[in-house]
Amino acid sequence: QVQLVESGGGLVQPGGSLRVSCAASGRTFSSYAMAWFRRAPGKDREFVATINTSGRSTYYADSVKGRFTVSRDNAKNTVYLQMNSLKPEDTAVYYCAAGWVFSQNDNYAYWGQGTQVTVSS
Repeated sequence: QVQLVESGGGLVQPGGSLRVSCAASGRTFSSYAMAWFRRAPGKDREFVATINTSGRSTYYADSVKGRFTVSRDNAKNTVYLQMNSLKPEDTAVYYCAAGWVFSQNDNYAYWGQGTQVTVSS
């Protein structure tokens, strides 16, 4: 069992930066692929980024490629999403997820409760 807690969301102006974090409980964090998804108001949940167990492989949605960076610190049981050049369309609740398959599909086993990111002037 893994419990995930996101933090770091907030209000940021267009063009600004924000880093959200996801802290995981348990001793087996390094065994899980991790991912970030988001759900904008009135829209379905969508894939943002994923990182494999070692952190050496990452994959991004086209909409965030070149602006967002996913990373992890297995010693701290934490995964991060650094978001730069933020746009109003990045406004969403951001969720982290843990699973056994490095994938952009949403079939991850464990999910956090989400953190709100709002991009607005």
